[in-house]
Amino acid sequence: MPSKPFAAPLHDSTLGALTRGYAWLPDRMRSAADGSVYRTRLLGKPAVAVRGPEAVLFFYDEEHVVRKEALPGPVLDTLFGRGAVHTLDGNAHRARKALFMALLKDDESVTQLGFLVRRHWRDAVREASRAGESVVLFDTVAEVLALAVRDWAGLPLPDEETARLARDCTAMVDGFAAPGLRHLRARRARTRQENAMGALVRAARERPADGAGPTPLEAVALHRDLDGELLDTHTAAVEVLNVVRPTVAIAWFAAFAAHALDRWPHHRKLLRADPSGAHAVAFAHEVRRFYPFAPFVAGLAARDLRWRGERIEKGTMLLLDLYGQNHDPDLWHHPYHFAPQRFSRAPRLPDGLVPQGGGDPAHGHRCPGEDVTVTVLSALVSELAALDYSVPAQDLTIPLSRVPTLPRSGFVLDLT
Repeated sequence: MPSKPFAAPLHDSTLGALTRGYAWLPDRMRSAADGSVYRTRLLGKPAVAVRGPEAVLFFYDEEHVVRKEALPGPVLDTLFGRGAVHTLDGNAHRARKALFMALLKDDESVTQLGFLVRRHWRDAVREASRAGESVVLFDTVAEVLALAVRDWAGLPLPDEETARLARDCTAMVDGFAAPGLRHLRARRARTRQENAMGALVRAARERPADGAGPTPLEAVALHRDLDGELLDTHTAAVEVLNVVRPTVAIAWFAAFAAHALDRWPHHRKLLRADPSGAHAVAFAHEVRRFYPFAPFVAGLAARDLRWRGERIEKGTMLLLDLYGQNHDPDLWHHPYHFAPQRFSRAPRLPDGLVPQGGGDPAHGHRCPGEDVTVTVLSALVSELAALDYSVPAQDLTIPLSRVPTLPRSGFVLDLT
């Protein structure tokens, strides 16, 4: 099928993407002729955006899309880190990814992390209740998650340094897509934590094995890449942070979950009446679908390709519209209604729900930590539903122009 003609040169959409945030790509996709393909330029490069379950399979096929050199320097210097697994392809990627699959896809290990989250959450609630303090949920959950992943991963950090780790991880996520001060804070946070994690990696390599099985910190420190060599200290530190940072980032979903419970309070009763936790899991999936997290993911065309009649030249940037797909009326009945029951009444649509990307996590670039996210978020949702609190007057606006976004107040609650 011949390529479709274009009447005018494509303008660069970088400014629009930065200023319009989550709305930018879904709006542009709606303006496309068939709503499934959109051409533009981004960061000065030609770009093609796609959406839908078939597009997910197309995008995550390594014969189609590669990640090496696809991630801009500012994103590596804030969110992922130089040399991270996200920057690898082919056998090198699979060898490094196996490390994360072993750590994050083990049911017993994930369950243990969920237990630690509940324990530290309850400790934080008791302390705030005794002090009679209001709680900024986002900040509190971020610290709770940092404490939990510290204990789970075997990071020998005191509470004060763990609180700094929580703040730095949220800064890395908050500033990766932002110019100015937010981005500067993210860079400084990453440098500080890469140095701190590097020291932990060196210490872990010097300790004799105790026979109890490696902690996640030790597993990363002792991992050998495809060449049979240990990761250099900096890369190992980056990968330790790629376990810790996404765990702390679940604080965004927790704040959205509190927002949903405030807007649709009947779910509190449903959650309290469900000891099996099934509704909490469905609620967690719907939070991930309904609320904005990642707007899109990007890669580079590995060779000349065709997608639905469009010719895509090698080196073209490919964008997968995550936020638009999670709100696509062709995939979701009443997509702008918050309806957890959609995940309990029918099986999940394969490659339909893509808040953290799509494809096969064992062989592609899909985040291997989705099980962690759902387990931890389900635990926090259940804890919130069981907690007696009130929501004082505050700004709960969620600006779609800001990436990543959050209720402006961070969601303040008063414990009663």
